Amino acid sequence: MTMTSSGKRAALVLAAAIAAPATLTFPTVAHGDPAPDAMGRHQVARPAFPETAAGLSPVRRRIVAVLRAEYANPHAPEYYAQGIREAWCADFVSWTQRKAGSPVRNPSNGSWRIPGVATLTEYYRSVGRFRGPDYRPKPGDVVLYAPPNRFRQHTNTVIAVNGDHVTTLGGNEPPHGISINGYDRSTVRGIVGYGLPK
Repeated sequence: MTMTSSGKRAALVLAAAIAAPATLTFPTVAHGDPAPDAMGRHQVARPAFPETAAGLSPVRRRIVAVLRAEYANPHAPEYYAQGIREAWCADFVSWTQRKAGSPVRNPSNGSWRIPGVATLTEYYRSVGRFRGPDYRPKPGDVVLYAPPNRFRQHTNTVIAVNGDHVTTLGGNEPPHGISINGYDRSTVRGIVGYGLPK
């Protein structure tokens, strides 16, 4: 069978589309995300990572440095979850804390990875490093959320604080998978509390 010139053009367009580099996308968890494009990608500019505050402890500086590196060069979600495909916000927090030298320990199996927000909260309570919602967080603290927060049950890490505005970075977050978000302490709802690094 002989291919027509229009058929050849269609085949070339299809081959070019297949050869084009893919854009890595991640699942998101919150309502009100920007509408995805035809390929499922969220077209939102990524904000710059904030400057690291002076006077942080060494472990807090390491946590922020790990988060900065992952924001600049993110991995696929399964990378943070030992190859498991699941909602991965708590996996990302566990991985970050371990990489920075402040590991968590799963109370169920002793693993460095705690895949659930409720279990992560339980862990911080059990080791005496949990602070309630009125605590003034610092970079390196883990934030633990529940409804009615826009994230629902979720967790991420503080990367900057400016007055009452808290800037966070987390995995499995809109709009980029590993994303910078934030909240105002005077108006936010649904903060369960904070987990402090070692």
